[in-house]
Amino acid sequence: MADQPLFLRSKAIVEPLIDRFFAWPYTMAPVQSAMNLAFLQVPMLESYLQSPEVHVAASNNPDLRGGFFINVPVERADEVRDLHAAIKRDRAEILRFADAIVEGQEVLRSNATGFDLTPLYPKLPVELNGLVEMAYDTDNQAQLRFLEPIIYKSGIHQESRQSVQLSLETGIERPFILSTPRLPSPDVLDLVLPFRHEGLDALFGARVRPVTLSSLREQLSLDDAQTKQLAGLLTDRPSQAPDRHIEAGGRIRYFGHACLVLQTPQAAIVSDPFISADSSAGDRYTLDDLPDFIDLVLITHGHQDHIVLETLLQLRGRIGAVVVPRSSRGNLCDPSIALMLRHQGFTAVEVDDFDEVEFPGGKVTATPFLGEHCDLDIRAKSTYWVELAGKTAYIGADSSGIDPTLYRYVRQHLGTADYAFLGMECDGAPLSWLYQALLTVPITKKMSDSRKLSGSNAEQAAAIMTELGAAEAYVYAMGEEPWLGHVMATTYNEDTYQIKQIEEFRTWCADRGIPAGHLYGQQEWRW
Repeated sequence: MADQPLFLRSKAIVEPLIDRFFAWPYTMAPVQSAMNLAFLQVPMLESYLQSPEVHVAASNNPDLRGGFFINVPVERADEVRDLHAAIKRDRAEILRFADAIVEGQEVLRSNATGFDLTPLYPKLPVELNGLVEMAYDTDNQAQLRFLEPIIYKSGIHQESRQSVQLSLETGIERPFILSTPRLPSPDVLDLVLPFRHEGLDALFGARVRPVTLSSLREQLSLDDAQTKQLAGLLTDRPSQAPDRHIEAGGRIRYFGHACLVLQTPQAAIVSDPFISADSSAGDRYTLDDLPDFIDLVLITHGHQDHIVLETLLQLRGRIGAVVVPRSSRGNLCDPSIALMLRHQGFTAVEVDDFDEVEFPGGKVTATPFLGEHCDLDIRAKSTYWVELAGKTAYIGADSSGIDPTLYRYVRQHLGTADYAFLGMECDGAPLSWLYQALLTVPITKKMSDSRKLSGSNAEQAAAIMTELGAAEAYVYAMGEEPWLGHVMATTYNEDTYQIKQIEEFRTWCADRGIPAGHLYGQQEWRW
């Protein structure tokens, strides 16, 4: 088998890990990763070690789905204890840096009163020296600005924290990614490699190009036991779908959640790839249905369900470039998506509103994204306008219609879209659910609950459609698909507020003769 041409099995999945926790944007970008490690992950491990039974029971309570409980069996508590000890020992520099951020913000709160900030630099913790600048906004509010490119070159960014786990999709929901670390398991191949490792491209490229086990062993530096495990992930037959390319016209396929694949014979564009590997399910498009080469991947924003590294890593060797929104440079809650992806081995192109990126036979224009980020100063978010094969599609992600006049400007600049894809998670999680670790000043529950990760309700979605004048409207599934549970942890039924709002919007569209739908699983448009 060592020199036989082989392919990666259709059901192979990868879980990228940082200190054994699932990697998502705020654990990959070094400043935000330090904060989450110090103020979320370590305390969560300590809470588990105090009462493992409570965590396991809560993890299996449907009413607490998406809560920060570690779903590790009680009999493995010693392994969690070892993980906690290793983090405290090996990541001490990172933990000190997180504490220094809190101290530095307090220096500003106590001393920055509108006068010269120069005397405050000696008062900053030494861990921040050379890595931050202090600055006022025009309302005389002072903040730290983080010099992100330098921080990636410092000891705060440690690739030794990174590893990947490889296994086969079982169809059983994995533990929630924001809470449960991934421990070693006999049926999982653990590779302690940085995400940018070229051997991973060779492995994942084997979905479309055959490789040999011996070459993968060499490129991934595997021992005998690891090589045996890897062999179980390979097969002698490719699994690609025969209709993954088209010969004429244009096609859009919905792959679930917020993922669209837009194709012509000359090019392929993918938005927010979050794609199932369960090819036996029969009710969805999977990694097998993707074209062999993807010209552009469009990332709308930095939430864990839109930058999904378990999918992106498997596509990296097949992507021309990843198009990402420009950040505000140095804001604590707004890390650079481009920097983050470039340090994981991707080619990233940053865009601002109305910037254009061409591809063979078409063009992508970045368009504004409003709301959905709990009123934090997060600017790394974008919607997109895609022109291909004589049609246009507005990829609206979770952008909200809080000020629908904005979409009038989009229409004036770009015209009307043939298809509009909208997010209507209109009662999202509160501020503290996703951003608690970054808040250096406590906030009340009432305040947190008033600021949610919410997209448009029916009225706002209708206002977007009125201003855009799009011919058809489709609402994303909002995490309802069963293969997304480990990331989304959402539960809906027909009486849920969000579902009722979607139905109200669909009625609004029907009354005006606008074709509309609530997407789920898979759908295709051809012309």
